[in-house]
Amino acid sequence: MNPHVSKKEINDVVWRACDSFRGAVDPSEYKNYILTMLFIKYMSDLWKDKKEEYENKYNGDTPRVERALARERFVMPPKSNFDSLYSKRDEPNIGEIINIALEKIEDANKSKLENVFRNIDFNSEPALGQTKERNRRLKNLLEDFADKRLDLRPSRIGNRDVIGDVYEYLIARFAAGAGKKAGEFYTPPEVSTLLAKLLAPKNGDRICDPACGSGSLLIKVGQEVGSANFALFGQESNGSTWSLCRMNMFLHAMDSARIEWCDTINNPRLIENDELMRFNIVVANPPFSLDKWGQENASHDRFNRFWRGIPPKSRGDYAFISHMVEIALEGEGKVGVIVPHGVLFRSGAEGFIRKHFTEKNTLEAVIGLPAQLFYGTGIPAAILVFNKGRKSWKEAKSDRDKQVLFIDASREFEDGRKQNRLRDEDIEKIALTFREFKKIEKYSHLATLEEIQEAEFNLNIPRYVDTFEEEKDVDIPAVQEEIQKIETELVETKKELNKYLEDLGL
Repeated sequence: MNPHVSKKEINDVVWRACDSFRGAVDPSEYKNYILTMLFIKYMSDLWKDKKEEYENKYNGDTPRVERALARERFVMPPKSNFDSLYSKRDEPNIGEIINIALEKIEDANKSKLENVFRNIDFNSEPALGQTKERNRRLKNLLEDFADKRLDLRPSRIGNRDVIGDVYEYLIARFAAGAGKKAGEFYTPPEVSTLLAKLLAPKNGDRICDPACGSGSLLIKVGQEVGSANFALFGQESNGSTWSLCRMNMFLHAMDSARIEWCDTINNPRLIENDELMRFNIVVANPPFSLDKWGQENASHDRFNRFWRGIPPKSRGDYAFISHMVEIALEGEGKVGVIVPHGVLFRSGAEGFIRKHFTEKNTLEAVIGLPAQLFYGTGIPAAILVFNKGRKSWKEAKSDRDKQVLFIDASREFEDGRKQNRLRDEDIEKIALTFREFKKIEKYSHLATLEEIQEAEFNLNIPRYVDTFEEEKDVDIPAVQEEIQKIETELVETKKELNKYLEDLGL
């Protein structure tokens, strides 16, 4: 990294650029403009760096330089780069100019960026205000990003993960201020790290998040592989969030990821040979208890995902779970999904589906998390881990296949004023307990099918992990003695106080 500019400084400069919008534009809206401008700035600086590199390599031979640039993973069309936009910051139609530049960038990179900027309009009056105010805000935005400390050329910032980290930093800051909407596009990094460690993806894996939001969780699971030998796939229903995810993938050098803009339950688009694609790893933080998720279409789902049972109309949790387990590869696929606790014990259709998963021995672990980990909701959540490589209860030979692991990790966390977080030691303890599949007093329990049947397939964690702490016996005589001692000391103190008051003539 440039020795004169730290990552923190870059973060601060970009975050201050939000001042042009605060108070006038909702954070859930202006995040799209900030993150898009960061993307343009980085790609422009990257292009500038590459051009300079080839000019030096080919001694200024323009045709050879242009041929080399054309083979890069990204093409920056003339007059669409950040410097060109900055030079036009005083134009009365600057919003339109930025939109045109984005269209040209899309056209030049169709295979990777087609439609990415479709939902982002820099000339929008409803979002950015009337012409005069809109132009002022956009001019300020361009000037903020022209800050000399925001030189994002790889030759200056070194490690290419820096820009991805900055992007993630901004998404996290926007999530912290977005209230309930935050959960739609962001999973806290500590929870993403935990899921990645639990699922332990390996070289060559296909990894999917069918409710990928801005892509942070999917990226974290991919990075857990430890090499570039993996493939990422995702689906996201919100157009603006889908755009952010595509840019996030690109900035993390994962632009080969296939991210589809679609409704996962009603119109999945990760299709192969007219069937749902299958994956080694499936992970998601889907919307909690989604209402009107599409129950009316579930009974005639062309992929037959809901053969275990159809979830209730007002709670779509098991719709996502059913989809995720269905797309995990038979005999080896692993699934990690974040759910509200109601999923563990609600009866009716959900109880029937839960019973099926348990009886088929697909469920491997139930992990309870602390409250207030997630943006937009204070309720505690749980992680369900499914493993399609487990043998049936009758065929199971290993101890691991004969039991379901329950972990109560709800009491171990860093207490934050607004947001709690999992510490490194908390994450490692959960992951280690899962890896070793072991029982720890007042923390984890290994349940047999018989135990779960006895509980009528209720998976509520306190039924299995006893965290009750017995109170110590009270030594009544000792307490009475202590009270007598305090009363005696109080009498002496009052005498001394009265003496002082008498000396003062009071």
